[in-house]
Amino acid sequence: MTFPDRRTLNILLTTLLFAVVLVTMYVARTVLIIFSFAILFAYLIDPVVQFLQRHSLFYKNLRGPHVAETYLAFLLFFALVAHVFAPRLISFNSKLFHTAPALIEEFSTGEIATRIGNKYGWSDSRTLHLKEFLQSHRDQTRQVVQTAERYTSNALAVVIVVPILAIFFLADGGRMTEAVIQAVSSGGDRQHLSEIAAGLNIGLKRYIRAKVILGVCSFTFYSVSMFALGFPHAIALGFLGGVLEFIPVVGWMTSAAAILLVGFFTHSHLIWMAGLLGLWRVCMDYLISPRVVGENLEIHPLLVIFAVMVGGEVGGIVGIYLSIPLMVVIRVIFQKCLGSQPQPESELSISHDSAGV
Repeated sequence: MTFPDRRTLNILLTTLLFAVVLVTMYVARTVLIIFSFAILFAYLIDPVVQFLQRHSLFYKNLRGPHVAETYLAFLLFFALVAHVFAPRLISFNSKLFHTAPALIEEFSTGEIATRIGNKYGWSDSRTLHLKEFLQSHRDQTRQVVQTAERYTSNALAVVIVVPILAIFFLADGGRMTEAVIQAVSSGGDRQHLSEIAAGLNIGLKRYIRAKVILGVCSFTFYSVSMFALGFPHAIALGFLGGVLEFIPVVGWMTSAAAILLVGFFTHSHLIWMAGLLGLWRVCMDYLISPRVVGENLEIHPLLVIFAVMVGGEVGGIVGIYLSIPLMVVIRVIFQKCLGSQPQPESELSISHDSAGV
């Protein structure tokens, strides 16, 4: 028997190919993450595109014009919300942008403690204690600001690139999926891969539906709380909080910072609002979100919390966001490979017009 024999050679080549794929994925992880976000964004926009396509008088067989209509409709909607509910919020944000450096300097030097103490009638000792605490953490404050600036620049780049890439998935998602299946399969494997793609399509749709429900819950809570506490621009800030609910950690932190800054500059009930935001975050992360996501994906809420925590440890913010979709992918592949009972034919059918995986 020659060494290596054919079986050993096949194992070595398969292992080498698998290692090459893993290394390539690691090197190109940023690109893969951006494409993953683009796919999820396409799933978010796809119901609107399908609605316009069904009720359109022209180009019913074409996706491109209706994708353009959807993007234009969203731009007009955001502009209308900004104009109707927060006509002065843009000027306020411009003022905040110009005063932000001075505000950060007050935090680093501790002078902000004097302003807060005078506003809420603190004693001199309490004000001095807060001032000394801020001064002792000056380096940490500046480091946080630098990190926030870096994340902001990266987020702006992603916000621009992801919708552009999503256009391709919205327009040709179904055909792209079929092309990939035909390229990597043959014979009986094609039907098996089609069933896997159908299961992934259903699971990701349900995940996006759960995220929309969570966004609506956050919008309702923020708006009602700010109305009750007399905050200005309650609807606009609540809408911002609902949209940012799609972004883990950074999203709710940005919403909370915007709400608290508006409360600080408008002399609203800042302390009460901060307490409500903290309480809401605990309820959202450990009660509402696991239950909503678990019911839509038919997963136990404890497993949702576990997946999010593991994703945060492995990949940080990106890991938190992609942990549930990745769990959906693994679950569908695992079920199909074990030959579980297929779902009803009405659910497994993939439309050529749907946003493909």
